[in-house]
Amino acid sequence: MTEPAAATSSMPIPASTAKGGRIQLVDLARGVALLAMFVFHFAYDLSNFGLIETDIAFEPGWRLFARCIAGSFLVVVGISLVLATRKGLNRAAFLKRLAMVVAAAAAVTIGTFFAMRENFIFFGILHHVALASVLALPFLRLPVVLVALAAAVAFALPAFVASPIFEGPWVVWLGFSHAPIQTADFVPVFPWFGCVLTGIVLARLALPRLDGTAAAAWSPRSAPARIICWGGRHSLLVYLVHQPLFIGLIMLATQIVTPLPPDERAFRAECQRSCTGPSLSEQACREVCSCTVAGLKRENLWQKALSDTLSAEEGTRMTRLAQACLRGP
Repeated sequence: MTEPAAATSSMPIPASTAKGGRIQLVDLARGVALLAMFVFHFAYDLSNFGLIETDIAFEPGWRLFARCIAGSFLVVVGISLVLATRKGLNRAAFLKRLAMVVAAAAAVTIGTFFAMRENFIFFGILHHVALASVLALPFLRLPVVLVALAAAVAFALPAFVASPIFEGPWVVWLGFSHAPIQTADFVPVFPWFGCVLTGIVLARLALPRLDGTAAAAWSPRSAPARIICWGGRHSLLVYLVHQPLFIGLIMLATQIVTPLPPDERAFRAECQRSCTGPSLSEQACREVCSCTVAGLKRENLWQKALSDTLSAEEGTRMTRLAQACLRGP
């Protein structure tokens, strides 16, 4: 799975206090998660267009970052569900917002199917938010201890469930498949539903202690805080708009900066994956791989290295080039 994943938005359920006002700290938290998402997606797009050497989709640190972003959004979804139903479920409002998320998820699937068919998004963060918002409804009234237990089960299930039944393409969205999945964003039901349940637990434990406090009444004063809160309140809109904007800007940048050719980008990415380890940092491996590519081009071995047609003698020369790069100047 490519993660962008890291990717992400939360269902636009209003965060209301018992008196009807918003708890703007929730908007702030969602807005901060949006900023983190911007960082990841912009780096991912730069990598995808060959403007940076790091393969964001496969670099462990970036993959962890993407998962943390997705998890934070889903926790906020759980918190928002509790806040929105403190006086009971407003079915009309809930169904209206659910329809908005479902429509947005469908738009993402259709758009990515035509724009990037090999990696189109069939069950990303929005699809998960829509389904999880429905699945979570019974847990809003269960005892907190049972919700916490259900969250633990949701996190643990993928490690214990293994069956050929779950390997089929029509059930892979459940999260029990162990086969590689090719998609730009994949947030299956399990274990990620555990994040939504965790948000429900946190909200139900914290809200009784939050009412009437300064935290519940907090409002942004500075311009940056107001902008972040605005983004948090309109996270669905921001999610749908930001990627086309980023890609448009990067396409303009490629008119000035020549991106790496796809074959060289793939070679460098594979080199970095095989190089990075306890003895060499990611940065050191990036430098070694860049040096090796430059050496192969200088020795007229580059095309043969790409096509894997190096003779034994040329393979030895390539190894020596890499070793010389490893030793440094």
